[in-house]
Amino acid sequence: MKTFFHKMHGLGNDFVIVDERSASLDLTPARIAALADRRRGIGCDQFVTLSGPSDSKASVFVRFFNPDGSEAGACGNASRCVASLIGEELQTDTLILQTQNGLLRAQMLSRNGTQGAVVTVDMGRPRTDWQAVPLAHPADTLRLPLAGEPAALSMGNPHATFFVQDLAKAERGPALEIDPLFPERANIGFARIDAPDRMRLRVWERGAGFTLACGSGACAAVVNAARRGLGERRMTVEVDGGEMVIAWDADDHVLMTGPAQLAFEGTVDLEAYPK
Repeated sequence: MKTFFHKMHGLGNDFVIVDERSASLDLTPARIAALADRRRGIGCDQFVTLSGPSDSKASVFVRFFNPDGSEAGACGNASRCVASLIGEELQTDTLILQTQNGLLRAQMLSRNGTQGAVVTVDMGRPRTDWQAVPLAHPADTLRLPLAGEPAALSMGNPHATFFVQDLAKAERGPALEIDPLFPERANIGFARIDAPDRMRLRVWERGAGFTLACGSGACAAVVNAARRGLGERRMTVEVDGGEMVIAWDADDHVLMTGPAQLAFEGTVDLEAYPK
């Protein structure tokens, strides 16, 4: 069965996006993992599916999958890419994405620049209670009982942010992702505060490893920095793939602004990949 796909990226964080609005594609975790493989499949950091929304306010329902086939509750860079794609399709600059983490409002700020479109997505409210992260047991999410005392929260997916001077400490990411404190594993960020309104960030993503950018990780890092009094509520976040702007507004919503770019389009024979 030949299936059309878009390959998009936000600051190098790349996605395969397929459309299930007209028919289900029978995408099992094993098939998603095979398609995400960079040597034997299309290759991506996240696999994204589009289907019809159940909420009348939304334009599309979006699901995010890690390259190991497991489902993620949120993906900031992919949300910008989907907003750009659907915005072009519907010829609108404002739309709402329905996700497992709720409704996300998106605003197209510009189109077809050197890095594609520039999009702002309201990623919703961060959850800082230990049950929401989730943690395995009660703990102060401002300073977790781990070496380095990271701060933790949920942006629809679990994040722990370490504040460091040396980003080489990011090598701890693989072990920390599966620490027993995180029953659903966690995205592990390593942030260096360069100015009150600027940070440098690397994120070991749950199920994906290091990527060039992590939108939800950038949101978590800015909120955690503000919670700790280390940074302002609006910061430019430099990741390996470029820069995005994160603003934690007065209504407790986190607004993420950055580029979304189409890399290429193609078709793939899904039946050539294992179920």
